[in-house]
Amino acid sequence: MPIHSYTAHVQELEAFGMGYPLQGEARDRAVLGSWRRCIDQHRLDPSRTSEAHIVPAGQLRAHREESEPLIRIARSGLERLYQQLKGLDYVLLLADRHGVAVDFLGHDSHASDLRSAGLYLGAQWREDVAGTSAVGTCLATGEALTVHQSDHFDFTHTRLSCTAAPIYDLQGQLAAVLDLSLLRSPAARASQQMALHLVTAAVRRVELANLMAQSGSDWVLRLAQSPDFLDVDADAALSIDARGRIRAMTHAASRMLAAIAGLNWRQHPLLTGQPLGRFFDTDLQALPQLMRNRPAQERILRARDGSIWFAHALPPQPRSSAQPIPRPTLPAPLQALNTGDAAMGRVLHKAARLAPQDLPVLLQGETGSGKEFLARALHAASGRSGAFVAINCAAIPEALLESELFGYLPGTWTGGAHKGRTGLIEAAHQGSLFLDEIGDMPLALQAKLLRVLSESEITPLGARAPRKVDIRVISASHRPLAELARSGQFRADLLYRLNAAELPLPALRERSDLPALAEHMLTAMGCSLRLSEAAQAALRAHPWPGNLRELHNALRYAAALAEQQIDLEHLPDALQRSPAVAQGPDAGSDAADGPALGSATLEQVLAQCQGNVSEAARLLGVNRSTIHRRIQRQQLSRVFARQDGERP
Repeated sequence: MPIHSYTAHVQELEAFGMGYPLQGEARDRAVLGSWRRCIDQHRLDPSRTSEAHIVPAGQLRAHREESEPLIRIARSGLERLYQQLKGLDYVLLLADRHGVAVDFLGHDSHASDLRSAGLYLGAQWREDVAGTSAVGTCLATGEALTVHQSDHFDFTHTRLSCTAAPIYDLQGQLAAVLDLSLLRSPAARASQQMALHLVTAAVRRVELANLMAQSGSDWVLRLAQSPDFLDVDADAALSIDARGRIRAMTHAASRMLAAIAGLNWRQHPLLTGQPLGRFFDTDLQALPQLMRNRPAQERILRARDGSIWFAHALPPQPRSSAQPIPRPTLPAPLQALNTGDAAMGRVLHKAARLAPQDLPVLLQGETGSGKEFLARALHAASGRSGAFVAINCAAIPEALLESELFGYLPGTWTGGAHKGRTGLIEAAHQGSLFLDEIGDMPLALQAKLLRVLSESEITPLGARAPRKVDIRVISASHRPLAELARSGQFRADLLYRLNAAELPLPALRERSDLPALAEHMLTAMGCSLRLSEAAQAALRAHPWPGNLRELHNALRYAAALAEQQIDLEHLPDALQRSPAVAQGPDAGSDAADGPALGSATLEQVLAQCQGNVSEAARLLGVNRSTIHRRIQRQQLSRVFARQDGERP
């Protein structure tokens, strides 16, 4: 494009940044909102241009592994859409929630042009990296949109026309973005209306396929506003559990249910778990009447707001007899943390895949949940030759934190070490730097850390020239960094650097392996004592606000008092006073049921286990007979009538 087009583009953005009204063509509200974020939040320079950023191969591999289930489900739909557009020079990108293109369909003959334009596997399209783009703005807004030619913030991308739509997971979280782009397109923005229709339709089908793949034991209700398309291309779908409550839904369904209930669709948690009858004039028993054995025109569903929908109900699928594929063996440092909890096992298997990669890892979890243990195991399994260096950002005074991280030269200030000091970042060269409680790092220091991550170099205090460092950063926080970033307490651009891979650790009260974990801790202490049944019941009844750290201290206390085995009397007083153990350890008594087996909680656990009494007993740490007795006492038997061990 001629040089004056570049000048005009930069001038328009600069005028917008200063608050002057725009001249010439109108811009979409989503585009203007993105421009404002690029200028005010991301501090991007309109005059600076850069070619697309392609992430390194190892980092791309980790992104693809994280998105593997979604890629597998979406692939057939993408290929079908690509075939429909064959000959029109469109490129299809599937970007993950971090903005990285994890799947790609385009012409091989255009590979060089596509790569330089960012329409390629591994391209990073977040707003803070690439400026306004369809993928980045879709991630920021959660809405389908088109970013056409000069809508792009970076002049390098102004020859592109890109249309994107968000893909939501079953928890209502934005999981990926499907993008349909052209290297060259007609000047009129209206030329991309068909692309917007196609990409939103493809996303709807991907979400429906994802729902169907994960709802084998539930009823699935497919909904359409017209009976003609109900059985072939439904508008929305939701799954309903054995109690008649909504377990999951597609994004279109969440918008529909929110409209019926008078809620904002972003309030997804308020929609799940609700009975079907809250939204429609029907219940679980009536769903067989909405199956395909009746004409679509007769399968009418009346919503509580008066709207009419046509429905197609699919019954639960029978369980497959196929044996699950065994997961690969964990590396020894990670296997040492595996004591049988399913949620923790999933975290450890992800960690095993991420360990050899150089990308930063963010560990999120409550205080004491084992974040540093996992960080050390990640380093030990990484193969890096350098040291593991840990620093607690909340424990060091703000005035000293910068010198601790970056070090300083001799004579930098009065009272400093005579020979200066090597900073912790440099000490972690070729190793791993663990930044615990990163959410408490001062904002000014966050900017300097961001430079370390982006440039791989540090400048000690008092030095004039930077020094290259090769570090792998593992950070951790018990605070929700995404919320801190939204409120301005944490830099969003640093967050995007730190959470290239995020591992959430379950709280101890959510884990099913507490007895095994306690035995493991005792062995690690060099203690041969074992826990009595009464002591185990007390451990299960305790809420563990301090998580693993509190458990470790309790076991050390008990081991110091016990001689042959650890009994209830050897545990700290707070554990002995629990109402769950106050009347003794008999697993068949009411006392052993504990307060955790209140009516609401028991009903929730049974729903989670789909009525499987054995599984519910395992999760709650009690005998099956206890569960059966409480079901009868709390009159839950009509809801959970399945026998022990059965699945729907």
